[in-house]
Amino acid sequence: MASSSSSPRNSNKYEVFLSFKGEDTRDNFTSHLYSALCQNKIETFIDNDLKRGDEISQSLLDTIEASTISIVIFSERYASSGWCLDELLKILECKHGYGQIVIPVFYRVDPSHVRRQTGNFGDFFSKLEERFPQKLQRWRNALTAAANLSGFDSHVIRNNILFSWQACNIQEYSGLLSSMHNISKQTSASLYPGGVFA
Repeated sequence: MASSSSSPRNSNKYEVFLSFKGEDTRDNFTSHLYSALCQNKIETFIDNDLKRGDEISQSLLDTIEASTISIVIFSERYASSGWCLDELLKILECKHGYGQIVIPVFYRVDPSHVRRQTGNFGDFFSKLEERFPQKLQRWRNALTAAANLSGFDSHVIRNNILFSWQACNIQEYSGLLSSMHNISKQTSASLYPGGVFA
């Protein structure tokens, strides 16, 4: 999908776009992360449309393009969705096209399983082979590329948590939120001298 003629950097609608598999994380990790980002005044897009077809909408592609940062929340069933994988293709296109920042979060899934499409993650992905044979290799390449980026592994974070469930949520997102604030400040200084993120 070609980028629009106007530079996304000049028309950023959101600071953060969240890409996730709803049935895995919508009512737990993603909803808490979205709330935490909003509470920290980070303008965040979350797609609450529960009914999705096979084809990703142009409006959603435009939203990805008009976002400064994309957080990709990989979960066990993420790769069972052609919609999610098309989001990922667009996100990486924006990363390579104009430097959109991409942060992978591995939620209860081994990063190596995402990178190599193995384990249960790979099993779900393989089910798309018959329906979308023409897209499979591009999706594989995108998953490998995204999993090679520096990000957050929920297994590692959770091992350092000794508090209650509520404190666990705060701790779980604190590193990510800290990174988001640092990225926002850097992006603001370089792209928005007037202080859009202030």
